[in-house]
Amino acid sequence: MRVLVACEFSGIVREAFKRLGHEAMSCDLLNTEIPGNHYKGDVRNILDGDWDLLIAHPPCTHLAVSGARWFKDKMEEQEEALFFVAELMDAPIPRTAIENPIGVISTNIRKPDQIIQPWQFGDPFQKSTCLWLRGLPELLPTKVVDKGKMQVCKSGKTLPEWYSNNKKLRSRTFPGIANAMAEQWATVERHEQ
Repeated sequence: MRVLVACEFSGIVREAFKRLGHEAMSCDLLNTEIPGNHYKGDVRNILDGDWDLLIAHPPCTHLAVSGARWFKDKMEEQEEALFFVAELMDAPIPRTAIENPIGVISTNIRKPDQIIQPWQFGDPFQKSTCLWLRGLPELLPTKVVDKGKMQVCKSGKTLPEWYSNNKKLRSRTFPGIANAMAEQWATVERHEQ
């Protein structure tokens, strides 16, 4: 199976598919952190590359509800981000999964097919992750573990203890979710929705 993992600099999802013997390529504007098959550039340049599966992690900076207080000041950026998501959803690839936190994709394009948590896949952390699927079934939990510790910030807001102000760290896919994607989606026949 030929798998394109869009907007992924970490290489985590790409490597999960590679370990199972699939031809997988990550793509991002940044270099990959794990050496491997990686296209540095705009994913729209390679969407028509005869891929079997697209897993896309579009940047959530202008989409996630965590940044809602700034939405009024970045309407143009949000519109561009939503257009990019729509392009990924309409890519000429039979199976697609768009991954993003809870945000404006739900209200401006469509609601997600599924919301998952890392703790459902063996990683003891909380991070609500939405999946918009086409031609794929929902992910089934693989190993439910403890949800992880929470911390109270100076503002009084409660966040998962793992949460970081480092944007790159927050954007990485947890290994358990990456492995579930590879194990459950790499062999699936086209799923009729």
